[in-house]
Amino acid sequence: MEDKYVYYTIEKPVEAMFKDRGSKFLAYAYPVTSEKKIKEHIQQLKKEHPKAVHHCVAWRLGYDGNLFRANDDGEPSGTAGKPMLGQIDSMMLTNVLVVVVRYFGGTLLGVPGLIHAYKTVTADALQQATIIEKWIESYYQLRFEYPVMDEVLRILRQAEVQIYKQEMQLWCEFQVGIPIKYMTTCMEKLKDVKGLTIESLQMPDA
Repeated sequence: MEDKYVYYTIEKPVEAMFKDRGSKFLAYAYPVTSEKKIKEHIQQLKKEHPKAVHHCVAWRLGYDGNLFRANDDGEPSGTAGKPMLGQIDSMMLTNVLVVVVRYFGGTLLGVPGLIHAYKTVTADALQQATIIEKWIESYYQLRFEYPVMDEVLRILRQAEVQIYKQEMQLWCEFQVGIPIKYMTTCMEKLKDVKGLTIESLQMPDA
């Protein structure tokens, strides 16, 4: 894979823990492809840790660097989300979510202590992760009739297309990510499939 066609993310979820003066920081890092998935992970962690005082969040999506968030969730401004996002960026990762759950230990850590804690536990989690190289993709929804399914799947396999969501009835709908390296050839072949419609997507629902 050539650099201009790929990005780097983590292979699967990882966790890490950091303690300082009684406070406990639990970092959870996830590979993600949509804001919908990000919200689901955050909601799940809030259910699992209802007594935690903070659920701080940092994430980056996409390939142009413009889609990201850093949330301090009540910690002093700039002490949590920003250092967390800084660790994601220092490893040149995208399509990554990190949530740090904090249990307060009774002793104030101060701004430098908080920055150190959130930075350290995020770095520990990401360093445990397996970093993988994936194709940069453009997203589309394909709609076609069931009889041409085999033809569509053959074209998608040839272009190493990722299928994020599929519904198969009389009409079939796929949400896919087409590697930009193979975009022109793949699109030409798809447009030759009888009755197939192609709609551009911002991001798959998956």
